[in-house]
Amino acid sequence: MGRRLRLRLRLRRGARRASFSGWRRRIAAAAIILGGDRSPPPPPLPLLHRFRGAPPPLSLRFSPIPPLEAQHQLLPRPQSGIRAHRRRIRALVIERRHTYAATVVAYWRMSPDEALAYAKKEIEMRFITNVLPVIESYELMERILKVYIYQDGQAPIFHTPDLKGIYASEGWFLKLMEEDRRFTVKDPSKAHLFYLPYSSRQLQLAIYVPGSHNLRPLSLFLRDYVNTIAAKYPFWNRTRGRDHFLVACHDWNTIKALCNADSSEGIFIRGRDVSLPETTIRTPNRPQRYVGKRRVSQRPFLAFFAGNVHGRVRPILLKYWDGKDDDMRIYGPLPNRVSRQMSYVEHMKSSKFCICPMGYEVNSPRIVEAIYSECVPVIIADNFVLPFNEVLNWSAFSVVIAEKDIPNLKNILSGISLRRYLAMHTCVSMLQKHFLWHAKPLKYDLFHMVLHSIWFNRLKQIEVQEQ
Repeated sequence: MGRRLRLRLRLRRGARRASFSGWRRRIAAAAIILGGDRSPPPPPLPLLHRFRGAPPPLSLRFSPIPPLEAQHQLLPRPQSGIRAHRRRIRALVIERRHTYAATVVAYWRMSPDEALAYAKKEIEMRFITNVLPVIESYELMERILKVYIYQDGQAPIFHTPDLKGIYASEGWFLKLMEEDRRFTVKDPSKAHLFYLPYSSRQLQLAIYVPGSHNLRPLSLFLRDYVNTIAAKYPFWNRTRGRDHFLVACHDWNTIKALCNADSSEGIFIRGRDVSLPETTIRTPNRPQRYVGKRRVSQRPFLAFFAGNVHGRVRPILLKYWDGKDDDMRIYGPLPNRVSRQMSYVEHMKSSKFCICPMGYEVNSPRIVEAIYSECVPVIIADNFVLPFNEVLNWSAFSVVIAEKDIPNLKNILSGISLRRYLAMHTCVSMLQKHFLWHAKPLKYDLFHMVLHSIWFNRLKQIEVQEQ
């Protein structure tokens, strides 16, 4: 028993000493990087001497891999000693740290105003050097932007997102913003933007009287809320609300991300406010349920529309195209005889173009539904500010038609060449990720795109003020 214990202790001591060669091998490898002496190393010590009389382990005696000393012969051994090479490695690490510190701006030490000015200057430089400023702006947003969410306000109007229906855009943004840990801060003095976390849908259900057409109680409620914020915190009065924003699907000197981005009403201000894509989520647990792909050869219909007939555009659309052409599948509410054979979603996936006319408001969830089905959207809504128009070129993946050109709709769509249509269809497929909600936000998804639009427009406000 004692003999076995002594042998085991010897093997352990030998293993510890043998590990030294691995450590020395790493030092020698560092010497190669530093340009050390490349003279041939002295012959290695005998293997048995390293274990001081104890036999080497079986893995070293019978392994086809050469022992550590034999491997060490392949590396140059520095003649100046291990301590000198340690000092050289430390000096190299310190030099690299200083180089990194010189190239990286410590924006986390800046005040919010200084950080915004720095980001604006960087984006202006990208315009001068012809580098894509949008990518630079997005990366700066991820590194710099901090948002403070006001905790004032009681549920259900505040902090209660509605994740289902045509108001899902504001609900999903509210949910993901309050769950976020990357952009939000607890200290408002470190914030670049301030979020008013109210839901226009919940406000409508709580205050609006159906059929009254009186929106004044809603405006008074929001005014009282903003007055409370301004009296309790100094941040609103500091910029008169220019760095505060809300996200709503219905219509404050704040930045507004609105579904109803109608430039003719005087509520939406270009260059300051953000056009919010209107999304219809039927199953909140599966927000991407109806996202799908289908090849162009599997799309037999030229155009498709089905929906309620209201507003000024849809009656004109049905007047000219309802049942007038087999290639133009234009309906009011989808008839039962048609839906039994093919559902609404299948119609969109079987059509080359999806007609997206305005209803009571300029925006329509059909634009995003068309993108989900990889159907090229045809937008008919004068004065509509398209979502993300500051970063997306909508002419590359959609068709915008004036309301007066509805009688000539088929000729316009048929006049698009196959080559151009294939390019548009490919762009729709590529840009689909920018209109998707995820339970955990992904890079460049809808949550980040809305937040970037707010950030981008805030930087543009600073430019206007300085000019």
